Amino acid sequence: MAYEPAAGLAASARALAAGEVTARALTEAALARIAATQKSVNAFRIVRAEAALAEADAADRQLATGVRRPLLGVPVAVKDDMDMAGEPTAFGCRGEFPAAAADCEAVRRLRAAGAVIVGKTNTCEFGQWPFTEGPAFGATRNPWNPEHTPGGSSGGSAAAVAAGVVPAALGSDGAGSVRIPAAWTHLVGVKPQRGRISTWPRGESFHGITVNGTLARTVEDAALLLDAASGNHPLDPHRPAPVRAVEATRRDPGRLRVALSLRPPFTAVPARLTPEVRGPVLQLAQRIAALGHTVEEDDPPYGLIGLTFVPRATAGIAERVREVAEPALLDRRTHGAARLGRLLGGPPLRAARRAEGVLRRRVGAFFTSYDVVLAPTTAAPPPRIGVLDGLGGLATDRAVIAACPYAWPWNVLGWPGVNVPAGFTPDGLPVGAQLLGPAGSEPLLLSLAAQVEAELRWPERWPPRYAPASGGPPARHT
Repeated sequence: MAYEPAAGLAASARALAAGEVTARALTEAALARIAATQKSVNAFRIVRAEAALAEADAADRQLATGVRRPLLGVPVAVKDDMDMAGEPTAFGCRGEFPAAAADCEAVRRLRAAGAVIVGKTNTCEFGQWPFTEGPAFGATRNPWNPEHTPGGSSGGSAAAVAAGVVPAALGSDGAGSVRIPAAWTHLVGVKPQRGRISTWPRGESFHGITVNGTLARTVEDAALLLDAASGNHPLDPHRPAPVRAVEATRRDPGRLRVALSLRPPFTAVPARLTPEVRGPVLQLAQRIAALGHTVEEDDPPYGLIGLTFVPRATAGIAERVREVAEPALLDRRTHGAARLGRLLGGPPLRAARRAEGVLRRRVGAFFTSYDVVLAPTTAAPPPRIGVLDGLGGLATDRAVIAACPYAWPWNVLGWPGVNVPAGFTPDGLPVGAQLLGPAGSEPLLLSLAAQVEAELRWPERWPPRYAPASGGPPARHT
């Protein structure tokens, strides 16, 4: 039988509500696609076959009685840094991990929306790098070219969606870890406002730089998953005012002032925008201008924002290392980052947190002249699998910063960003661009992204091996 990828998230939800398909049929199809792709793509750390089918049957019973919820019966996946009751949370590490006693808040909200979670997706160790490889699970591969990484650290979620295993998935983004794999797998990736999707049972993840986000093939699907997962635990320290993401995708964004920012923010390591990425990003900027928006080259006043990122990231790694039962199994680069985090976890960390307000005011002033920033998501196309194997910590950091210098400032600021597909390299590898805005700007970013999607029609292009047999929209499973 020809490989048939998952229908979209919104399309699946509509078909279920209309009685055109059953949750069991959709879940069985998703599980079959996991089995068919696990050797070639290796997206999943945990597959919940029996539990997912039981949840699908329960969803079908509810649908039959007229119950309607946003994602009732739709299969999705979540990254393996999120607690699910009864499942371990290894977060890319080797060793044995106890089953979580309860769902994290984001998973609880997905369940409340009716989603069937078919599994937990692979991520690199503690989400540190923009690739998804490690001795705990091997290498997760890019559906567009298996010799290349899908990115990271939400690479398993991105690969699962790009290969059509599930229509959408949750990831997390601490330095671009949703946006980078979205760029390298031709997906929409939403890094929302800090607190939009709760990270509870951690009030802040990695001292506030990491947030949960969504990956999907279309803006509507990414927004639908965002709406379903959004909300807060009563003890969350960050509680932004609610937004209606799906509604925003159906609105015209108006005529916007767009700053095209091609200069990487300050880093201690040289970073250069490669021609393979620069070309598609410039073409995207031209298409946005042709839609009636004003596009000018200009760069936000980042200053030395990188100095505030490192203490938060490495202190977060140090905390995670202390929680692991078998630290000897961790990557030596992880131990190096943890040592630095222990040094920076006192006054430097407090200074970094105090600087956030100053940085927000300075970068925020930029948005008196512009509505949106358009920037490359990465400086380079997806690298080959294994290129960072055996490197020391400093060499890894240099390679990572050179390839991915653009995403992390918005993690320091805590503001929203959306990766959109920008095109392909001459070798057929996807690259992306990010739409960036100030606090609470998800509706504006999603509205613009949806307008650009309608023009460029990127969801129609699939990885050849995983494309619908008909060459058109995926067939429904009945």
